[in-house]
Amino acid sequence: MINNKSLITASSYLSMLLLGVAATLIGAAARNIGLSPFEISIMIMVQNLGFMVSVMISGALADTRSKPRILMIGSLILSAAFLSFYSTDLFALNLLFMFLIGAGIGTYEGVTDAMLIDIHPNKASMHININHFFVTFGSIVITVYLIFLQTNWRNAIIQAGIIVLGLAVLFAIIKLATSNRDAEPYLERMKILTRDRLVVVFFIASALVVGIEAGTIGILTTYLMDVRDFTQITSKMGLLIFLSAMAIGRIIIGILAPQEKINRIMLIMFGFSVIVYSALFIINQNIVTYILIFLAGLSISALLPLMLAKAGLIYQEMAGTVLGTIKIAIPIGGIVLPFVLSLLVKNMNFEVSVILFPLTLLLAFVLIFSTTVKTKSPENITL
Repeated sequence: MINNKSLITASSYLSMLLLGVAATLIGAAARNIGLSPFEISIMIMVQNLGFMVSVMISGALADTRSKPRILMIGSLILSAAFLSFYSTDLFALNLLFMFLIGAGIGTYEGVTDAMLIDIHPNKASMHININHFFVTFGSIVITVYLIFLQTNWRNAIIQAGIIVLGLAVLFAIIKLATSNRDAEPYLERMKILTRDRLVVVFFIASALVVGIEAGTIGILTTYLMDVRDFTQITSKMGLLIFLSAMAIGRIIIGILAPQEKINRIMLIMFGFSVIVYSALFIINQNIVTYILIFLAGLSISALLPLMLAKAGLIYQEMAGTVLGTIKIAIPIGGIVLPFVLSLLVKNMNFEVSVILFPLTLLLAFVLIFSTTVKTKSPENITL
């Protein structure tokens, strides 16, 4: 059995990289598969459903069961789903495989952050930020890889399935003590969490932040081409700059941000994001726009990881449950805010409708600012 902390940490990072691959799969391969816009929407909805169910269940189990074993089961499910995806042209069957892909990556999202808190309690914020850096990195990797594979896109999915199978073997031989086998029943834990205003605020703010991420990725190239007269190439450069800034921000904030100052850093980043997003959609100068796109990605990069780290440290004895609960907001935010944006675009000028982005970030800032954060950690920070 393996109990090396460095290897366990690396296995968590690899899991999140594969999460990024799976989460971007449909968007990156849809044209190669030949899916219609309606089929793409159904696929994404089913994947998010599998993710929501899995992240809630795996997060709750992580407080009382072996985290590596839960991750092993999730890896086996994800590997089987990858290897089976579009091995047949039956759409209904592929929907099932997409649900299982969502369930597999939901396990990674629900357990790995809690596992990192267990093995790195004094550097949890850093490792959670780096953990989520690998999600963005995985999205970039699969997008670039599929550009070269094109019609042979299934090769990438099969290769990912084989890697995930190897990861399942690794999790099977990892030994990590369960931190709290005597935890209160799940419903009792949920009663505690739902009565805590901080958890509720983090849930809402997480949905808003993820919605901003998904919305920006979804409309940035279109906005740059339609409103700012960018070309196909220069607009894609803008998207790549945004994704790169998010990845860089998670690494920098994770390494440099003191764990005892998470509250202050969150507020600064939320406030900065409001200013940058407002400027991005007001200032119309190409070079300045590229700079603002980079700053926009940087400003929201670490918001979700920081909120997760803070909640996990406050409720360290049931980190799996609290993180699993908050992470249900991830697919909700990724669906709701882009949907609201689509309604605004349909009913008003595209250039005006993007005001939704800075207003959403302002709402999240107000929610966080208005909440007094008291931590059970030794730093005992209070805003």
